[in-house]
Amino acid sequence: MAKDRFHNAVRNALEKEGWTITADPYEVSVGDVDFEIDLAAEMLAAERAEEKIAVEIKSFIGGSNVSEFHTALGQFLNYQYALEEFDPQRKLYLAIPDSVYKSFFQRRFTRSVIARNQINLLVYEPKQEIIVQWQ
Repeated sequence: MAKDRFHNAVRNALEKEGWTITADPYEVSVGDVDFEIDLAAEMLAAERAEEKIAVEIKSFIGGSNVSEFHTALGQFLNYQYALEEFDPQRKLYLAIPDSVYKSFFQRRFTRSVIARNQINLLVYEPKQEIIVQWQ
């Protein structure tokens, strides 16, 4: 599967925050269905147990944010169900650019879909290669 345009920016941002990338891509199989989530990462924290995440990266640079959101939502839900079976300790995040978060993801409809489907967001700034917020 082709890597998203901002794949390396998100990977670098995670590493700057102390995450260790454990898979790029993270291959998940459930029965006879195979998935490739963009990244898997882990962080060891002294005061708590090891955290494990999977990150699906989206750039939203296509023609329609609505169309890109449909695709991202479908992928996220499929990956979330697959992880519940394959790796239930791993928390899935949808990585989106800060500019898209501040515009499209502030719309009432988008916020409602995110909340209803319990989608975890990782908001990144691609040029600076930093994570702006975890939500």
